[in-house]
Amino acid sequence: MSSLPPPPLAISLGDPAGIGPEVIAKCWDNRSAFSLPPFIAIGDPRSVAAVWDGPIAMITDPREADSAFDVGLPLIQLLAPQEDTPGHPSVAGAHCSLDCLEIAVGLARSGSAAAVVTGPVSKEQLYNIGFQQPGQTEFVAERCGISPGNVVMMLAGPSLRTIHVTTHVGLARVPEKLTSALIESRGRAALRGLQRNFGLAQPRLAVSGLNPHAGEGGALGNEEAEIIAPAIAALAAEGWTVTGPHPADTMFHARARANYDAALCMYHDQALIPVKALHFEDAVNVTLGLPIVRTAPDHGTAFDIAGQDRADPRPMAAAIRMAAQCAAYRAETA
Repeated sequence: MSSLPPPPLAISLGDPAGIGPEVIAKCWDNRSAFSLPPFIAIGDPRSVAAVWDGPIAMITDPREADSAFDVGLPLIQLLAPQEDTPGHPSVAGAHCSLDCLEIAVGLARSGSAAAVVTGPVSKEQLYNIGFQQPGQTEFVAERCGISPGNVVMMLAGPSLRTIHVTTHVGLARVPEKLTSALIESRGRAALRGLQRNFGLAQPRLAVSGLNPHAGEGGALGNEEAEIIAPAIAALAAEGWTVTGPHPADTMFHARARANYDAALCMYHDQALIPVKALHFEDAVNVTLGLPIVRTAPDHGTAFDIAGQDRADPRPMAAAIRMAAQCAAYRAETA
């Protein structure tokens, strides 16, 4: 058995003008209190120095992370074309954030990093430099050779995990976007992800309805009978433990949560409101369906508070811990 330490986690700093550099530096500062494993940051050291006066350990090889971790924040340098001011995003910063993400994914794909944790980026600035994907999730999937339709976003907190079938779609358009095939695909990716990333041999998935009271037997809508129930039946026929469609208003209390490992919800707010109500500081975005582990904190760039020493590092710390846990589960079953 090898005595070498496991590879470190790779963390992209995100937009250098956002709060990513600050919360990542604070995570290193509080690495013992947050119970964090060794990790390396990837990005512009100037963006860290602008918001933090702690030590930075410049490295060029991820294998240096273990020895450097108690010396300073291990960082692989990637300089932006120009230095950004906290709170003032730029096209140059967008290029830097994209390059950092590219390197982090490459390290994970090569096995040099155990997982990727992505700092928050500005989609507006990325679109200004020709970014074609809706977000980082789709970019990571593409770089891993996976169709974006085969990955799902899970919001995971200590007592609740949710996945949404439709993502950033206006509520009026959700019914037209729902199909049995889409629900099956999302459910299958969620169940396999629970096995691979969370070590659950026989995961249990609860599926919500779309309409109030799950349609009330058709009185409030037919999507449950015509679209959702057939998808549940198809997944059950494959041997998965899947229940529903459940009324969404009774799915998330403590007794109900004890009966499933994740909830598959029909639209964005149906999935995110309960998670954020229960776990606003420690819910983590986990991408399932990838050949690598990828997590992210459930917050954005927060340009309005960048550089003011006001950013809370706990969501980033939760994302780092969960990335390490998922990587460990994968290593055990590899």
